Amino acid sequence: MKIEQIYTGCLAQGAYYIESEGEVAIIDPLREVQPYIEMASKNKATIKYILETHFHADFVSGHVTLSKKTGAPIVYGPNANPTFDAIIAKDNQKFKLGKITIVAIHTPGHTMESTTYLLRDENGADYALFTGDTLFLGDVGRPDLAQKAADMTQDDLAAILYDSLRTKIMPLSNDLIIYPGHGAGSACGKNLSKETKGTLGDQKENNYALRADMTKAEFVKEVTDGLLPPPQYFPLNVKMNKEGYEDIAEVIAHGTHELSADELEHLANEAGALVLDVRSQDDFAKGHIPQSIFIGIDGSFAPWVGALIGDVKQPIVLVIPEGREEETITRLSRVGFDNTLGYLKGGFDAWVKSGREYDVVRQITADALETIITEATPVFDVRKNSEFLSERMVIAKNTPLDDLNNHLDKFPSTSNFYIHCGGGYRSVIAASILKSRGIHNFVDVIGGFAKIKESKLKTTDYVCPSTL
Repeated sequence: MKIEQIYTGCLAQGAYYIESEGEVAIIDPLREVQPYIEMASKNKATIKYILETHFHADFVSGHVTLSKKTGAPIVYGPNANPTFDAIIAKDNQKFKLGKITIVAIHTPGHTMESTTYLLRDENGADYALFTGDTLFLGDVGRPDLAQKAADMTQDDLAAILYDSLRTKIMPLSNDLIIYPGHGAGSACGKNLSKETKGTLGDQKENNYALRADMTKAEFVKEVTDGLLPPPQYFPLNVKMNKEGYEDIAEVIAHGTHELSADELEHLANEAGALVLDVRSQDDFAKGHIPQSIFIGIDGSFAPWVGALIGDVKQPIVLVIPEGREEETITRLSRVGFDNTLGYLKGGFDAWVKSGREYDVVRQITADALETIITEATPVFDVRKNSEFLSERMVIAKNTPLDDLNNHLDKFPSTSNFYIHCGGGYRSVIAASILKSRGIHNFVDVIGGFAKIKESKLKTTDYVCPSTL
C-alpha cells in the first residue's frame, strides 16, 4: 500500500495518490492531471477511481480531465448532482483497491454532499481517513458555502456538521491517520494548522470543534462566529466543478499568446481586459503599466486573484517575469480564471521601450517614516483584522486588503497617507488597487509591519490571537 500526499502550498490544498497491487485512487486532484498519470505509469499501475470529497469552492479540481484521459470513474458522495457521468456513492459503500478497501462515509455539513473516505488496510483494519473539508487539523469546514444551493442557513449546516463529526468520525479509533483537504492559508476554515497530517486522537484533544463536552448549540456558535464572507469566486468554482470545464492544455495554449505593447493596450482599452502584473512587488513599485493590478506570482497568488478579481470570466492580459508564462496561466486556471488573452512579449521592458508612460509606487522605509510621523499622520494597515487586533501601530486604522474597495472613503482625498501590510506584498497589491481607483496620494511602507516593529515607531503590545 502506498499513500502520497501531493500538497500545493499556494492553495494550501492536499490531493492524494493511493496505490495497492497496481490499482490507484486519486482523491481531490488538481486541475493539471499529468503528474498523477505519470506517477501511475512509473509504478506500472492503473488509475481505477477518482474520488471527490465534495464540490470544491476554492479551486477547480482535475476530476473531469483525469476521467477523460484515463477512463476512471468519478466518485461523489450522496446528494451530489453533477452534470457529467459519475458514481454517486451510498453511505458506507465500499470500493476495492488492490488489497485495500476505501469506504465512502457521508459527512454532510460543510456541503450536503461532503464525504470522507476511510481507508482499511489489507487486514480490514481502519488505517486513514481522508477528510476533505469536513475535518481539518485544528478546525472544521466552514458551514456557509452551500447554504444558497441547499436552501439552508449556515446554522442549519453547522448543526448537520456537528452530527456528522460526532456520529461518523469521532467514534473511530484515536490512532487513525487524518489526511485533510487543506492546511493553514485556506479560506475554507478559520483556524487551520500548518501541519498537513495528524491523528484523530490528537484532534479530539486539541481541535476546539471536537471538544467532548461540546453541545450542538455551542458548536454552531463557535464554528460560525467570525466567519468572513467567502471570496466572490467560490460559487463560480463550484459551478465549474459541477458542470465541467475546458481542458487545461487548451487554456494554456490560448493564454500563452504573445502580445505587443500595442496589442496589450488595445485589449485593455477596447476589450476591457484587466492588466495583471505578477512580477515582484519591488519591480512593480519601481515601474508598472498605469491602471495595472499587482498580484505577485511568488506570494499567495491564486487565492488573492480569486478574492480580488472575483469574476472568473474577466479577460486578463499579463505582465510576467520571463520564463514563467505557463506557470502563471496554470495557477490562474487552478482557481477558474481561464480567460487569459496573452502576455506582454518582452515584459515590462517592452512597454518602456515603446515610449509609453508608466507609473510608480512611492515608498518609504520605516526608519524614515519615524522621522516625519506625528499623532495626526494618517496610517492604514491592510492586514487582516485578526492581525491588526493582535499587534499594530498605535495610530493606524485597519482597512483589510480583501475588503479594500469598501474602505475607499476612509482615505484622505488630498493630503498624503501611508499604507502597510505584514511584509510588503499585500500593501503593494493595495497600492495597485488604489491607483486603479484614481487614488495616488499615498506612500507605501517598505517591508511592512515587520520593519515597523524593528523601528522606534509606536506599536501596541502583542495579544495572542487565540485570546481575542
